[in-house]
Amino acid sequence: QFLVVLCKDFKMANLTQKEMDIQMLLAAGCHLGTKNCNHQMERYVHTRRQDGIYVINLEKTWEKLQMAARIIVAIENPQDVVVLSARPYGQRAVFKFAQYIGAKSLAGRHTPGTFTNQIQKQF
Repeated sequence: QFLVVLCKDFKMANLTQKEMDIQMLLAAGCHLGTKNCNHQMERYVHTRRQDGIYVINLEKTWEKLQMAARIIVAIENPQDVVVLSARPYGQRAVFKFAQYIGAKSLAGRHTPGTFTNQIQKQF
């Protein structure tokens, strides 16, 4: 097992940080989308497989992740950042990421007006 890890690291040693990140996104299966694609997502789709699943362009995904990271780093108070996922499979990631950066987390459905209604206690 140790030898396999060394071989993988050796192959990735010649890659740039961007290429290594994209390799990890690919290994995690982040490139697989759904069978539904609307007009807003068309620019992020690389191709469509024969079974109808859209394959997401990981280079554009990486660029958007980098832009989001730069924005989060620029915010002085981490409590001003809210990490949100309404989907059940995103809840664990929301909790872990929010804990890591010191932000607020909202997992699951959120009440309408959470970000706009100043009368609410949680605003």
